[in-house]
Amino acid sequence: MSNPNTNRRQFVSGIAAAATVTILNPSLVHATKANSKVAIGLIGCGNRGRWIAKLFKEHEGYQVVATADYFADRANAAGDEHDVPANQRFDSLSAYKRLLDCKLDAIMVESPPFFHPIHAAAGVEAGKHVYVAKPIAVDVPGCQSIAESGKKSTQNKRAFLIDFQTRADPFYIEALKRTHNNALGSLVFGESTYHASNPFVRQNLILAKNPNDPEARLAAWGLDRILSGDIITEQNIHTLDVMNWVMQKPPVSVWGTCGKKGREDVGTCNDHFVLTYDYGDGVGIAFSSRQFQGHGSKPDGIRNRMFGSDGVLETAYGGDVLIRGKNFYRGGKSPRIYRDGAFANITCFHKQITEGLFDNVTVAPSVQSTMITIMGRTAAYTRQPVTWEQTLKSTDKLDGRLKGLKS
Repeated sequence: MSNPNTNRRQFVSGIAAAATVTILNPSLVHATKANSKVAIGLIGCGNRGRWIAKLFKEHEGYQVVATADYFADRANAAGDEHDVPANQRFDSLSAYKRLLDCKLDAIMVESPPFFHPIHAAAGVEAGKHVYVAKPIAVDVPGCQSIAESGKKSTQNKRAFLIDFQTRADPFYIEALKRTHNNALGSLVFGESTYHASNPFVRQNLILAKNPNDPEARLAAWGLDRILSGDIITEQNIHTLDVMNWVMQKPPVSVWGTCGKKGREDVGTCNDHFVLTYDYGDGVGIAFSSRQFQGHGSKPDGIRNRMFGSDGVLETAYGGDVLIRGKNFYRGGKSPRIYRDGAFANITCFHKQITEGLFDNVTVAPSVQSTMITIMGRTAAYTRQPVTWEQTLKSTDKLDGRLKGLKS
């Protein structure tokens, strides 16, 4: 084990995962033959899509056989990296439809979040196993669509997995298990934060040069509140998902504010959110996020704290995960959680496909976490309290404003 941070459980799991590559069951994997790899198509060939596709290749249980992106150069770049035939590289808004006509078993959905429900639903209808990046959607109808796609996948004996790295991390899993077994005593209040600088500097340059070009807007989707869902849904969902995991139920209501004051005025996304989530029984969780320079202020990053009568849960994405107090748990760090968490999910997806495990348990919590971000976003936009019941009834569907793009 060359990585000193790899524990025995991860090492043994890795061996087991590698062993599954050679035992594919043709009755469980549509259109594959025994002792072959899972044929998978990549929808969304930007930086994240190409990176995740390389992890699928590294697993050795998959073969990338088709690529699709609005931009031809991106589809071709990803195709070159995986020796995809020229006639199985597709571009335009409808590229995903042509990809699904190819002979493949599964798809990875790495397109901008606005498109996730559309691409996932099409994959399910085509009989494919579906791997979806977070966040699953940008509005409540989109969340409901993903929930339905997950349900159909289970009925059709297909895998449907949402990629949250923290939920695959052994320290998070153990700490949350202990929390749910009353290690903190009575819950008192919590904190959920995501403080970071602007991750979309390159996209800033693209959009600044062509602010009215629909293709520039699509290329710089991380700066667009419709295509991304704004920073609270696209980025902050990491910490709000941990909050949801801790609480195991949705909040009763939320109120707060947001704004765009700390970074260059490019795009339509806000650069900060400040909210209070009320879980009833006097338990509240304070949430804040920023996406601009913090000038060295600490702590930053993706962090959660939950205070209880007997102890405190502390988590940091890539940092310490532990429980202080009466029921102390030392936990540990996973400095490569971004990569290792994704790889663990890729391994799990392969196991689901090859062993016929189609309960698709990642769908429901991912839907709930995404809706919690939308609930908070609505409260911040309107400067009015928003309840969970109101959120569940929302029919507001965001308009992607795709006019001017090649179909």
